[in-house]
Amino acid sequence: MIGWPVTGTSIGIAMSDEESRSEEQREAARLERERKRAADKGEPPPPPPRKKDLPPQARPIAPGPPSKAKPAAPPATRADKAPPAPPKRAAQPPTAPTPPRKVTDDGETPSGTIRPGGATTMPPSPQTRRRSPGRHALLFAIVAVVLVGALFILNGIFEPFKGGGSESVTVKIPAGVDAGDIGTLLADKGVVGSRFFFELRATIGGDRGKLRAGTYKLRKSMSNGAALAVLTNVQKGAAVIDVLVPEGPAREEIAPVVAKQGVTGNYVAASVASPQLDPTSYGAPKSVSSLEGFLFPATYELLKSAPTATRLVNDQLKAFKRNIAEVNMSYAKSKNLSVFDVVILASIIEREALFDRDRPLVAAVFYNRLRDSISLGSDATTRFAVRNWDQPLTASQIASKSPYNTRQVAGLPPGPIGNPGLASIEAAANPPKSDYLYFIVAPCKKGALVFAKTLPEFQKLIDAYFNRRAAQGGKDPAFCR
Repeated sequence: MIGWPVTGTSIGIAMSDEESRSEEQREAARLERERKRAADKGEPPPPPPRKKDLPPQARPIAPGPPSKAKPAAPPATRADKAPPAPPKRAAQPPTAPTPPRKVTDDGETPSGTIRPGGATTMPPSPQTRRRSPGRHALLFAIVAVVLVGALFILNGIFEPFKGGGSESVTVKIPAGVDAGDIGTLLADKGVVGSRFFFELRATIGGDRGKLRAGTYKLRKSMSNGAALAVLTNVQKGAAVIDVLVPEGPAREEIAPVVAKQGVTGNYVAASVASPQLDPTSYGAPKSVSSLEGFLFPATYELLKSAPTATRLVNDQLKAFKRNIAEVNMSYAKSKNLSVFDVVILASIIEREALFDRDRPLVAAVFYNRLRDSISLGSDATTRFAVRNWDQPLTASQIASKSPYNTRQVAGLPPGPIGNPGLASIEAAANPPKSDYLYFIVAPCKKGALVFAKTLPEFQKLIDAYFNRRAAQGGKDPAFCR
């Protein structure tokens, strides 16, 4: 029993000494034991550890109080024993996550692509910038296909006109023009909404080479595809006939003229009313019973397969609306005249003046007479009232009590006496300043007019007119032999 305390004391001292040694000293002792074991077994001694391989706790630290921790068990040296647990590292402050590594087209990450702290990447190596010619060609083809597809989609989205269109319009396509020129013609006529998208549609659809010169009956506000369907099919390029409607005549006079040109149907009946135009929207009273005055004179192209009077009337009304919209009505409105009143005046001017140069002065005469409350005194209005278009007026006709007899009734007649052209409408809307109150056909001037400011001046012109007429045996003195 005496030995136990001694032994115990020795053990206690040994443990105290072990605890008092530094961790580096303990490691050195451990290595010494390992060398001794290896020498006993005839094995080579283990290599000394490198400082950078030592765990943090094995590296030199500043001196401190002796550790009171229990000594660690020696590591296993035999393969059948479990390896020692890795030493615990001291807690370190958290760091920012490392950004992902960039991969090149080759599937490799070039050195220097990622820099610590999220720095910008280094430029790729020359190897990564090389592209084969085939790859460039493929890329170009893909871009081209995508671009064309995008344009085609944009055409479908932004094309303002859809379907077969509405109002008919004739387009003459000359020889030698390309798809772009045709697109411009169609856009100007209102057939398609865009020259660019028409040409694009023709290109994508393979129709550029199918376009042919000729006269086509198309419609306004057509889709590009619908227009191309007509222009690329010769059989669909409808044959047309030209119909000339002269300036001035009334509906009853126009009817036989257009009938001789191939127009079918009753023109007079077709010109009573139409959904294309409401006369009251231009200031006409509700009592107006026809479209007289609104049947714009011009040359019209009608489908040869269906040259109907209704189609002609509708085209005339549309032409009137387009042309009247371009006329400045400011002066007429300042004189308390409506558009309908201007059309009435224009229809009289059209009958009285043969030449465009005379129309403004005839308008000035009528404005002055209206101002002074003098009857217009136009035989043309009386002819309309009695339906005597080309024969000399009789005394009874001149004395007729019709509201259209402007010899008997002051002011404007109730409605137009014919269908004026644009020159007469513009003259009626904007007459020049003038003091003329009278006019008459000048002898031997082929229908030109002469004007007078006073009644005595006018009487002289009348005498010259009838003297020349008498000299020609009662024939029209405007044309002298």
